[in-house]
Amino acid sequence: MNKKLLVLVVVSCAALFFAAGIYAKTVPDVIPLQDPAYKEHTKGVVQFTHGKHQKDYAKEYPDLYKNGCGECHHDKDNKPLVDLKEGEPVQRCIECHKKPGEVPKDLKKKWREQKVKKAEKKKMELEYHAEALHDNCRGCHKSFNKKYKPKKAPTTCTKCHPKKKE
Repeated sequence: MNKKLLVLVVVSCAALFFAAGIYAKTVPDVIPLQDPAYKEHTKGVVQFTHGKHQKDYAKEYPDLYKNGCGECHHDKDNKPLVDLKEGEPVQRCIECHKKPGEVPKDLKKKWREQKVKKAEKKKMELEYHAEALHDNCRGCHKSFNKKYKPKKAPTTCTKCHPKKKE
């Protein structure tokens, strides 16, 4: 009888672990950077290749991925979330960078006229969702291109934003 009970417990535990593995959260390989906060996207929606960045590029260029997931994901103080594991919940960028879109041109002009200091301007820019994403992605891509030849990380709009379908 004890053998049967032991077998039942082992099989039950194995089934539980198997079921948990099926339902564990995994991050999709491609994430459309489309946020419902935007009424309309003026450019094509970026199809972010999370899997390629997380797996392939991180292995090929470990010096650029020394903070792991923290290279992109950070806390409210802009400190990398280095202990983040795949499938763990993360806040969406818009939860901190609350203003959809980029800084309006007239506001940028006003800042220039008021001679707003660079650090203060940067802080205000990062309140805007698209500015924060562009800063994060382009910053990393520029670092990559500076360090590696040929320069293959995109830094222009059309390289990341596909042509918008009309």
